[in-house]
Amino acid sequence: MGKRDSSVEEVVKGFSLYIQIIQIIISVALIAIILVQAKGQGGLGGIFGGEGRGVYRTRRGVEKVLFNATIGLAVVFFIISIISVLVA
Repeated sequence: MGKRDSSVEEVVKGFSLYIQIIQIIISVALIAIILVQAKGQGGLGGIFGGEGRGVYRTRRGVEKVLFNATIGLAVVFFIISIISVLVA
C-alpha cells in the first residue's frame, strides 16, 4: 500500500501544478481584458461615471464580446480557484 499512496501523491502534485499554471494564465488574460475595457472608458473617471455618460448603456460589437469574455474568464477563474483549494 505504501507504493500506491506515493504514486497517488505524485499524481495530485502534478495535477496541482497544472491547475496553478492554468490559474496564472487565466488571471493574466482577465487582467488584460479588464485593462482593454477600462482604456475605452476614459480611465478611472469613466469607471465612476465622471464623464457624464449614463451608467447603463447598450454594449455592441467588440465591447459586448469583451464584456462577455470578462464574465466567462471570471467564472472559470473562480472554479479553478475552488479546484485548487480542494486539491491542495
